[in-house]
Amino acid sequence: MKSASGVKARLWRAARPLQWRLVWLSNAKFVCGVTGVVRTEDGQVLLLRHRIWPPGQQWGFPSGYALSGETHERTVSREVFEETGLTVTVGQLLRVRTGFRRRVEFYYAAALAGGLDGLALEAAEILEARLFTLEDLPREMPPVHRELALATIG
Repeated sequence: MKSASGVKARLWRAARPLQWRLVWLSNAKFVCGVTGVVRTEDGQVLLLRHRIWPPGQQWGFPSGYALSGETHERTVSREVFEETGLTVTVGQLLRVRTGFRRRVEFYYAAALAGGLDGLALEAAEILEARLFTLEDLPREMPPVHRELALATIG
């Protein structure tokens, strides 16, 4: 008598030309939210007041969704530029969170290049952009953004 696992293995090998499609159809699909924890050389953080975020939590880091085939580091650079007209150097991955209705969130350290020179807000999404010291963070921030601002010094 053949084991169930042996049968599964043989079926899987036989499905070789269709394996990717079977995996795609049988697993959850996720979008990747990517956030840049943007700092200046002196430790200030760049926060944006987002137009579409919930009241009471509108201040936060530049964020957006990764495009198909785009690296997360590229997403951080693109989103910062699209939302503010500013450029950043993307650093290390700080945190990954899951469990948000088919969304995975990635948080990266980023360093602001050149200060706020060239600031040009994407008015459809962003109401305001400011640099904050850690002592003066606005109350209206998502908890994870506040935590990352305070935890990733340096």
